Amino acid sequence: MGAEKKTILEMNHISKEFSGVKALNDIHFDLREGEIHALVGENGAGKSTMIKMLAGIHEPTAGEIRIDGNPVQIKTVAESKDLRIAVIHQELSLVPYMTVAENIYLGRMPLTKMGFVDDRTLHKEAYRVLETLGLEKIIDTHVWASTLTVAQQQMVEIARAISMESRILIMDEPTASLTTREISVLLDFIMKLRDQGLAIIYISHRMDEIFKISDRITVFRDGQYIITEDAAGVTYDDIVKQMVGRDMADVYPPVDNEVGEELLRIEELSSGFVENVSFTLHKGEILGFYGLVGSGRTETMRAIFGIDQRSSGKIILEGKELDIRLPHDAIEAGIALAPESRKEQGLVLIQDIKYNTILTVLDEVIHGLKTDYAKEDQIVNDYMDRLKIKANGPEHIVQQLSGGNQQKVVLAKWLATNPKVLILDEPTRGIDVGAKFEIYKLIVELAKLGVGIIFISSEMPEVINLSNRAYIMREGRIMGQLSREELKEERVITLAMGGQTNAGK
Repeated sequence: MGAEKKTILEMNHISKEFSGVKALNDIHFDLREGEIHALVGENGAGKSTMIKMLAGIHEPTAGEIRIDGNPVQIKTVAESKDLRIAVIHQELSLVPYMTVAENIYLGRMPLTKMGFVDDRTLHKEAYRVLETLGLEKIIDTHVWASTLTVAQQQMVEIARAISMESRILIMDEPTASLTTREISVLLDFIMKLRDQGLAIIYISHRMDEIFKISDRITVFRDGQYIITEDAAGVTYDDIVKQMVGRDMADVYPPVDNEVGEELLRIEELSSGFVENVSFTLHKGEILGFYGLVGSGRTETMRAIFGIDQRSSGKIILEGKELDIRLPHDAIEAGIALAPESRKEQGLVLIQDIKYNTILTVLDEVIHGLKTDYAKEDQIVNDYMDRLKIKANGPEHIVQQLSGGNQQKVVLAKWLATNPKVLILDEPTRGIDVGAKFEIYKLIVELAKLGVGIIFISSEMPEVINLSNRAYIMREGRIMGQLSREELKEERVITLAMGGQTNAGK
């Protein structure tokens, strides 16, 4: 056994209040050199507030922060950087119309003697950083950030943080938009950084990642410190119980819905990205769609919903061919789509829950110049109760809700249309384990009511454990169909990577 690792960061008796409301109450946290310390908790547990203190965005109301044993005050982002703290936030912050190299060295670009940007040195140094991450063949330092995929943009964020030679690296959901392969590469690299002495605070809702790379795990709940444990000494169930404050019988509810007759048939659908996609969905069925980033899952659903134009193919609902040219046509027919990006595409963040919920059913509450406020309140209150949306009331601004509750508002908006087909694109991305379980239960309940559910997820265990059947996609095509009995990790990965199985077509 080696010597005890040096403690680099201490946070003692930290509290933070906003307008008299305590976001953090007497929490403790410490971080050692050469350690990956995972911070977990449900949305609203206080993780983001703690990160913002270390980033110089918020100051503690009470308590003390120490670096190398010395008390410090981190009042600004610049002071945080001076202490060699780097934060990779969950929300991407790249400048879209600057190059990859310029984004990596934003605010620190090398200059010539004449005071101009030294492009040659800039791109050479950016290339070197990407090379250390194994990204030099994937990302060109000369292209604009706006031309990159979300996954590539996330990797540039990581490269920027690494280029700052930070001692403390804080990673907030860094793998949320990455493929399985990219996640594996990133996790391996994070562990290499740890072995080189970097101190890393790692935040993720993906417990498999937490247990794969973490040395210690700290749990927050409702703004309170709960426990810190060695990762090797606890189980998944132990951590989940501490996060939610109760036992969860299983991670997934029993999928005991009955699958009925054919509801939706897609025949030879093609658009700008997908080619000859055909599949069926039955009443009361949970139909999974899995594939790596860029496989065409989202693009297929956008074409069905009328966001992207079809170049060919048929959409047949309850035996009747539909002519869907716009999302309004799909909604009128009984098809709803909860999009992958709830903040950009699913919600009006600056408006309240009521506004967002009734957006899709305005014709039910507005008659001529009159608004049926009683009907409006009934719809909103029914779905707030049904989905257990935690808020101060219907007037609560959506931007102020946790990720899980924002996702529930998205679902409320579409459930209010009473859809026959509900397409859920990454419905649990970036939300905590408790909120995930509630959404899983809702999906099964809706299926039992006869709604046909199309469930897209990048998390393979979700597809395996929730689907009655699943289609696997790659490069805009369906590679195969798997029954619930055939849904095994090896088969799913084989199809997603372009291999063949003996599964049903």
